[in-house]
Parts: sequence; structure tokens; C-alpha cells
Amino acid sequence: MRAKVFGALSLCLVGLVLAGIGCKKAGTPATPDKTAPATPAKATAPAAPIKVGAIFAVTGGAANLGGPEAKTAEMFVESLNKAGGINGRPIQLLVKDSASTADKAISLARQLIDEEKVLAIIGPSTSGETMAIKNICEEGKTILLSCAAAETIVNPIARYVFKTPQKDSDAARRIYQTMKDLGIAKIGVVASGDGFGNAGAKQLAALAGEYGITIAASESYDAKETDLTGILTKVKGTEVQAVVNWSIVPAQSLIAKNMKQIGFNVPLFQSHGFGNIKYVEAGGEATNGTIFPCGRLLVAEVLPGTHPQKKVLMDYKTGYEAKHKEDASTFGGHAYDALLILTEAIKKAGSTETDKVRGAIEQLQGVIGTAGIFNLSATDHNGLNQDAFEMLTVVNGKFAVYQKK
Repeated sequence: MRAKVFGALSLCLVGLVLAGIGCKKAGTPATPDKTAPATPAKATAPAAPIKVGAIFAVTGGAANLGGPEAKTAEMFVESLNKAGGINGRPIQLLVKDSASTADKAISLARQLIDEEKVLAIIGPSTSGETMAIKNICEEGKTILLSCAAAETIVNPIARYVFKTPQKDSDAARRIYQTMKDLGIAKIGVVASGDGFGNAGAKQLAALAGEYGITIAASESYDAKETDLTGILTKVKGTEVQAVVNWSIVPAQSLIAKNMKQIGFNVPLFQSHGFGNIKYVEAGGEATNGTIFPCGRLLVAEVLPGTHPQKKVLMDYKTGYEAKHKEDASTFGGHAYDALLILTEAIKKAGSTETDKVRGAIEQLQGVIGTAGIFNLSATDHNGLNQDAFEMLTVVNGKFAVYQKK
């Protein structure tokens, strides 16, 4: 009998140690101890992030573009991840500084594709850098959503390459239509000698005849120029009725200033690469009266409440300016649009497989961004038309909607 009791007690002790089970007395069935803590549930592993690369000209000659783009991309991803990411997966954004050079952009693109295995690359900031990595992304089957404007980025079409700024041909058309309204027929063209400037000068030359415009002089300048009076004096000598500058580099701020210094008193038109108030500030009072086509971000406040872009523009503009204490620019908006298109495509595809996401981008319709309303397709990897532009001007050092005279 003593052996039976001892055996029961031994079993009870083993139960206490191994299973947290109590005994009322030897030989009676054990019952759960309601005061014992429950076994914790097995922790769920965090969802794997979606890797996205970004190549921006944060420093160097195109920093006025890349700086706002990097800040915008980081802000976009931070907000998205706080809201739960995409289908429960966060975005891991890998921002790289190209220092405004094509060689650095090439190295970074290879690193992001070969080593980081990113789903997509946002950027680069400039057309020259984008063209330098276009084939790298195409061969690596990596989605590229460029923040640069040259039409050659998407024409001819490359399967994995898209861009968010408006077409430079559409910008040229809007400039020429405005000139035609003003009775201007003879013009001079000056452009920066880089990818964007060269592409714009080519579009201006190709479309001039269609609008009855004669280009009497066409000059190119280096991005690092500090005085453009020489080439502007040459253009002035041809007795043109207006000047078009096509550039994204800081030197474009010299155009209006130098024109005033030499008494070159004709209308100045700028490209959509003028869409940063810092260019106006650098050019000073002489920039007043400048006319240029641009997205509506710069005049979002004056858009009617019924305008389809109003809410998106104001939400981005107020959020960016509150966080970074500087004016929003169209360039930052290009990064916003690139990430918007990518994330909408991931949702539509229900997948992060590259080809499924790429295919979904081509099916996106009616996506309201900062540059316009995107309607993409297999034959249009930009998705914007002339309606994405508003003709703007500079009044008292601020951007305003251009009023036809």
C-alpha cells in the first residue's frame, strides 16, 4: 500500500514539473491549475519587406531635383509603412546618391539589381543618368520608374522602363501655342548641353514648323556656366522676338538676369525644368514675367475645389512643406508619382513578382498623381498628355497661372 501511495506521489511530482498539473491527493486524477500562466502563443515572423531602390541626385549640379525627390520618397514610404505597408508587407527603401553623374548612377544601378535584388528603381533625377541605366534595368528585368523628363526614356518603349514627368514634346507644343497666341514667329533657343537640354532642343526644332515658328539661333551651354551673356548677346544679334531656355541645371537662373543686363527685352520662356522656386530666387527680380509649362503642384492653392488633382496636390504639398520647412517642387512630385504608380501596381497584381507588377503598371488607368492623371498602357509608358500641363508665369517672385493676353 505504501508503495502505491509513493508511486502516485512520484507521478504527481513529475506532472507538476513537466506539465504544471496539480494533485489534490495521492491516487486522485490531476486537474488543471487555473492560476498557472497560459503557454504563450508562438510569435509570428514579421513579413518580409519589399525592396525598392532609389537613385537621386542628392548632391551635385542637379541637387535641386534630387534633394526634394529623396525627401519625398522617404516621406511616402514612412507614411505607407505606418499604415501597414502593402498587403501587410513594408517597403524597404534604399536611397542612393548619384551625385548628379551618369557613371555613379550606373554603378548604383548594378549594385541595386545584382546585390540588393530590388523589385524596382525609382529615379534617376536627370535624363542623362536615366539613359545611362535604361539598358541595365532592361537587361536585368528590373522595373525603372524614372523621375526625368526626356521623351527618349520611353520612346522607343522598353518593357521595364517608365517615367513620371510630362513629355518634353508636349511642353514644346504648349510653349509654341502660347507664342502663336502672342504673334511670336522668330525665336532663339538656348539649352544646357546635357541629356534634358539636348532632348528639348531637338523637340523644339522638330515642332517649330508646325506652329509657324522660325528658330533663328540655337545655342548650348555648360551646366557649370556662371555667365551666359556671351551666348545671349549672339542670340540678341539675330533680332528674335522671344527666347526659349531648356534646362534643369542651376545655370538656367542666369538667363533672365543676363538678358536684363544686356538689355535683351523680349519674352523669356522656360521649359518644365523650371518648376522649382529656387530658380526664381536665384534669378531674382529679372525672372518676373517668365512663362513656362508645368504641372499644377506649384499653383495647387488656386485650383477649383472640383479639380480632380486638388486633394492629392494639397495633401502632398502641405505634408512636404510642414515636414521639411521648404516649398514643394514639381521634382519631388515626380518621386511621389513613381512610388504611387509602383505601389498601385503591386496592389493590382496582388504580387511582387517583377513581371506581374510590370504588367500591372501597363494596366493602370486614372491614377491621380502630382504631374497629372496617369493612363498607362503597353504602348505608353508615361501615361500623360498635354492636359497635364498648365502655363505658368512668375509674378513678384512667385509662381502664378499665366493669363492669356
